[in-house]
Amino acid sequence: MTSAYIHIPFCEHICYYCDFNKVFIEGQPVDEYIQALLKEIKITLGKYPSSTIETLYIGGGTPTALSSTQLETLLAGLALLLPIDKNGEYTIEVNPGDLTNEKIQILKSYGINRLSMGVQSFDNELLKKIGRHHTAEDVYRTVGMIEKHGFDNVSIDLIYALPNQSYSNFKDTLEKALELDLPHYSLYSLILENKTMFNNWARQGNLVFPNQDLEGDMFQLAISQMESAGRKQYEVSNFALPHHESRHNLVYWNNQNYYGFGAGASGYLENMRYRNHGPIQHYLAPLRKNELPVIEIENLTKSNQMEEEMFLGLRKNKGISTLVFEQKFGLSIDKVYGEVIHKLFLRELLTQEGDHIKLTKRGLFLGNDVFEEFLLPKEDLKD
Repeated sequence: MTSAYIHIPFCEHICYYCDFNKVFIEGQPVDEYIQALLKEIKITLGKYPSSTIETLYIGGGTPTALSSTQLETLLAGLALLLPIDKNGEYTIEVNPGDLTNEKIQILKSYGINRLSMGVQSFDNELLKKIGRHHTAEDVYRTVGMIEKHGFDNVSIDLIYALPNQSYSNFKDTLEKALELDLPHYSLYSLILENKTMFNNWARQGNLVFPNQDLEGDMFQLAISQMESAGRKQYEVSNFALPHHESRHNLVYWNNQNYYGFGAGASGYLENMRYRNHGPIQHYLAPLRKNELPVIEIENLTKSNQMEEEMFLGLRKNKGISTLVFEQKFGLSIDKVYGEVIHKLFLRELLTQEGDHIKLTKRGLFLGNDVFEEFLLPKEDLKD
């Protein structure tokens, strides 16, 4: 299976915590960017063809910051160039308040069947503090509009451990989110990334964050509230009704191939990981000469691939199939990682159910410690 990620780097506002590749849309060469993106797709498929695209994800930035005309130009181009499976999953990220009836009709007419909305919180004061320009009321209006147009596969993102956020504040946000009765929710703890305004303010001592214990309590609350509402945790940060898991994100966690198109996008084809230029003009320059905008290529060794299989796959609640691992790499998981896995069993961070090795409840809260164990050198392996 091959999937594709499309990056639209334009935003009408920049959130204080965001480190994704993005720019203010005003004054940017948006029309040229869309044409260049379509050119990149055409060149790439000429080199690395695919018979079908089973999942397509348009992210950003803010894809719905595009005008209706620009959005239609993009989607028409994708429909023409990509062999999109009619039974596949076709997702676009949207922001509350950005969608109009016209834009929703365009999305629907081009086969988009899943929407992912960045909500983050239902506390209007907290939304202002983190640089969001929507309100809780915008969320309700947008969800109503989406439902009116017949979209039933909708996900929202929430962030916890925000500055000065209390347990009761996060509980209130969770309850309001679940009242929307959506099939999918993603919940992420705030991470202070370099080159963000939050990181600069934190270094200056101007922000106060929940401590590690409170953050852990919020995570535990999220798990219990979601499970009680029938949204099963299928990955560390993701919860869904049965059969509504994000098929596209499972491609990443299953360590499968995908194209990455657009400024700053990354892809994984065959055994090659690649990354595009991030700054808009650096991305456009090679495409003006009919050249791909790739800045970095890494050809993964078998050891690299096995490491990624472990730390990506263990994010899933069902964990990693020992049978699939052996089919993929021609080596048993025990031969490669037996000592590490045994040590993690003893620390009660990993367990085994059938042919799957997975995180325990304790391991779920100490996931990064577990993942690091699989990055140790393996001297005896031949690639």
